[in-house]
Amino acid sequence: MKKIWILVLGSVIFACTQQKGFEITVDINGAEGQMLLEQRGTDAWISVDTANVVNGVAVLKGEVERPGDYYLSFLGQRNKMLIFVENSKMTVTGAVDSLDNVQVTGSKTHDEYKEIDKQIKELSNEYMALYQQSRESLMQRDTAKAEELMDKVNEIYERANQMQDDFIKNNPGSYVTPYFISNVQYSKDLDELVEMVEVLDPKLDSVPSIIGLKERIEKLKTVAVGQIAPDFTQNDPEGNPVRFSDVYSQNELTLLDFWAAWCGPCRAENPNVVSVYNSYKDKGFNVFGVSLDRTKEDWQKAIKDDDLTWQHVSDLSYWQNSAAQLYAVNSIPSSLLVDKNGKIIAKNKRGDELRKVVADFLEQ
Repeated sequence: MKKIWILVLGSVIFACTQQKGFEITVDINGAEGQMLLEQRGTDAWISVDTANVVNGVAVLKGEVERPGDYYLSFLGQRNKMLIFVENSKMTVTGAVDSLDNVQVTGSKTHDEYKEIDKQIKELSNEYMALYQQSRESLMQRDTAKAEELMDKVNEIYERANQMQDDFIKNNPGSYVTPYFISNVQYSKDLDELVEMVEVLDPKLDSVPSIIGLKERIEKLKTVAVGQIAPDFTQNDPEGNPVRFSDVYSQNELTLLDFWAAWCGPCRAENPNVVSVYNSYKDKGFNVFGVSLDRTKEDWQKAIKDDDLTWQHVSDLSYWQNSAAQLYAVNSIPSSLLVDKNGKIIAKNKRGDELRKVVADFLEQ
């Protein structure tokens, strides 16, 4: 009986000594003002705690439901320091003029992140240096050298992305994994995203970014190749409402093109879309442009400057454009091809590939 009571007492003592929340001591040389701990929300930053900096030191306290990525910053400043917070005593040390190089201790989750982040940063520094050399070669009109360097840049960039993919695959239960998934998800197609989520440890199901990703996957399923394109109505530049189904039902093939005046890659692709449109408009091909612009003036000027003579609509809501939300658009240019019945035939075809798909469909 005495042994049992000793075990019970030991358990009580152990429970009482467990860390109830987090305590982060931030010792930044040269720091002053207030320190802010935030978490990235869906539409805005969420404040977790603030603390005054006294003699370069601030102490932040609180409790997290689970380990995750949070951000430290000085109130009123834009630079943020990424740290993985868990319910433990943590320290963050460094200097105010090199916030990218702060040292974090006391968080096992941050230790996992730090190991892989160091390797990714080394690759990032390497491809950024090569990218700068490529730009210098272009300025010297040595296009061959510039292209050779850019090939190396792309190769190293892909290696960095692959490192994140490998971490996700090999660490399905790590609380760092949702962070890397958020980094790479927009470069993945639907099947890759589904496969990525299916192998995750169930304990990550309550992580907000994973919840959001699962919602996005369900939305992407509704706009996958073979599905009927969701209908919507937005106003043209003159304020007249235009329904998408009224456009595609009058053509053999329609390109739904999400773009914006401020989007460099979109503007670079526009001449190709114009060329394909002019080649096949008399054979049943049309384009329906949806702009993610914020001002009518920029939108109309880009239409005129790029000679985009097809129908255009927008609600001038930037990334919150209702049609873009409906189609789970998170980067532009983004496009899909639909037949006259609204069936989605292909997605994100650009350059010569767009011309080939349009030609094959209309000439079959």
